[in-house]
Amino acid sequence: MADLDLQAIHDEMVAVAYQAGVMILAANPADIDTDTKLNSVDIVTETDKGVEKMVSARLSTAFPNISFMGEETYKPGMKIGPEPTFVCDPIDGTTNFVHSFPSACISLGLAVDRHPAIGVIYNPWQDLLYTAIHGKGAFLTRARGAEPQRLPLAKSPRPLEGLGNSLVAVEWGSTRDGPNFDLKVDVFRRLAGSHETGGSMVHSLRSLGSAALNIAAVAAGQLDMYWEGGCWAWDVCAGWCLLEEAGGRMAHGNPGNWDPELEARMYLAVRGAPSGQKEIVEEFWKVMGDGKLDYSV
Repeated sequence: MADLDLQAIHDEMVAVAYQAGVMILAANPADIDTDTKLNSVDIVTETDKGVEKMVSARLSTAFPNISFMGEETYKPGMKIGPEPTFVCDPIDGTTNFVHSFPSACISLGLAVDRHPAIGVIYNPWQDLLYTAIHGKGAFLTRARGAEPQRLPLAKSPRPLEGLGNSLVAVEWGSTRDGPNFDLKVDVFRRLAGSHETGGSMVHSLRSLGSAALNIAAVAAGQLDMYWEGGCWAWDVCAGWCLLEEAGGRMAHGNPGNWDPELEARMYLAVRGAPSGQKEIVEEFWKVMGDGKLDYSV
C-alpha cells in the first residue's frame, strides 16, 4: 500500500459515492425497468447498471492502473487479485430500493492484496456517509458538510456480554430453499428462542436489507453482530474496512475460521469492544451446532 495515495483515492471515492447518490435519488422505482437474476427476489434495475457504469468510468479515468470489479459486470469465475481493485455494489439493498424503503446504499471499497484498504458507504435517502482508510480510523458523516464522527459512536463501548445481551443482524438472502436456507432458519430460531426452549434469547434480530449497512451498523456499535451467508465481496469489502478501523472483527460465517478471505461469501462481523469478542464468536458458532453453510460455486 505504500505506493498508493490512499487519501486521494478515498476522496475521489467519496465524490463518486455522492454522485451515485444523486443518480439513485433521481430514479423513480415505480417507473424504472427491473429484471431478475437468480429468482424473483434477486433483483437488478437499470439504475443499478447506470450507477455502476458511472462509477467504473469515473474511477478508471482517475486511476487507470487500479482494477475494477462490480456486481453488475461480474462474470462467473472472476476473482479479486493481489493488485489494487475497486470493489463496487452500485445499490446494495436493491429490494429496498424498488419498494422505496430508505435502507440502501452504494458500497464502494478498495482491496489491496485481497484485503480491504478503503471503505465508502453512502445511503442517499438518509444522507449517511460511512468512510474508512486502513490505519486512519472509520467515520460517519450524518449530513453532507457536517463534522464526521469517529466510529464506534460510543466513547466507551460496552463489553460484549454474550448472545443473550446482543442485538444481531441477519438476512434471509435470495435463495429460499435447500440446506443453506434450512440452516439459516434453524439458527434464527435458536438465536431468538427462549432459554426454556434451548435458545439464546438475543435481545432481537434485525434485517436492514443491505449487507453493507448491516456491517456499517456493527462498526458504529449500533448492532453487536451480523451473520451472513451468500453475499459477495462487493457487499462486504467497504464495510469490512469500516469494521476493522472501528475495532471490530470479521470472522468466518462457519465455525473455526478466524481469518476469512474477502471472497469467503460467509461472514460473522462483531463490533469493537474492550472484551468479549472471541467469546461471543465462539458462542455463536456453538449455536450452529454441526451445521455449515456452503456457497461454493
